[in-house]
Amino acid sequence: MKTFNTKPADIKREWYLVNAEGKNLGRLAAGIARVLKGKHKVIYTPHLDTGDFVVVVNAEKIQVTGKKLDEKFYVRHSGYPGGLKKIFLREQLEKHPDRVLKAAVWGMLPHSRLGRRMFKKLKVYKGASHRHVAQKPKVLEV
Repeated sequence: MKTFNTKPADIKREWYLVNAEGKNLGRLAAGIARVLKGKHKVIYTPHLDTGDFVVVVNAEKIQVTGKKLDEKFYVRHSGYPGGLKKIFLREQLEKHPDRVLKAAVWGMLPHSRLGRRMFKKLKVYKGASHRHVAQKPKVLEV
């Protein structure tokens, strides 16, 4: 019996729709990262991008447990002395809820060229509407 080796021509991309309303941030991000990597497919190969597209709606209604809303923060730096900025999860969810989910998913993907290609297949929307109706996404329960 010969070993099957996935080739780029064997990869068929699907579109999935995920409703984030009432879902736990970490568990949702882990499920989305799994689909973006392609680990849910039989043809999964670590060195190829075998994953599918994921559209997430209702990102503003994500839930977190414990005291994370007031204790978890995101850090960025302007590049100038004293330019360190901290923004807490509660503020980030109010201003940019899509960035919260994107940051969580990015942390679960490989930090390489392959991971960046996988990450580009993630589309996150704050509300219930999205622009990918023409792709006919299937509903995915994470």
